[in-house]
Amino acid sequence: MPRSNGPNAVVFWPVVAAIVVADIVTKMIALNTLVPFSPQQVAGDALRLTLVRNQGAAFGLYLGEYSRYIFMVLTAGALVILWRLYQSTRDGDLPRTLAIALVCAGALGNLIDRIRYHEGVVDFIDVGFRDMRWPTFNVADMAVSTGAFLLAWVLWGDDRAERARAADAASVAAGSTTAGATAGSQDAP
Repeated sequence: MPRSNGPNAVVFWPVVAAIVVADIVTKMIALNTLVPFSPQQVAGDALRLTLVRNQGAAFGLYLGEYSRYIFMVLTAGALVILWRLYQSTRDGDLPRTLAIALVCAGALGNLIDRIRYHEGVVDFIDVGFRDMRWPTFNVADMAVSTGAFLLAWVLWGDDRAERARAADAASVAAGSTTAGATAGSQDAP
């Protein structure tokens, strides 16, 4: 289990703090400078800043008038699971620690919006080409997506390593059984 001041904490807490602060600051700037639903081109049509409020979750998933509260509870549950995953992470497993920190930070950033704003999470980054647009997102969403991808990659690598260890152990066990059977057959007259 990682210690609060161990190598994992040196990565985890600064990443969480930096992402949450960056998310809050960029959302405040968006709220104070952008007009809702009025795209401002940054890099032509490919990158625009468009202020929207998302009462749902990823990709506009909306569960009705209680979405805000449902997603607050789901986020709190996800944070508990992520915290347990962080606590079970071996000291020095920095890729897994970074992945968990990114997902936690993004979840916290959007949770703060759900608590602060009845209108929904502040989204403002708008990418795409003409009418083909990715759903508008924010810094917290980028952290969740990046962290989730990294966590899946790390866990997939852990699973592959575990299967390889199991296969090696099975091979060694099979070799011992075969060697014993061979030795036993050589003893027979």
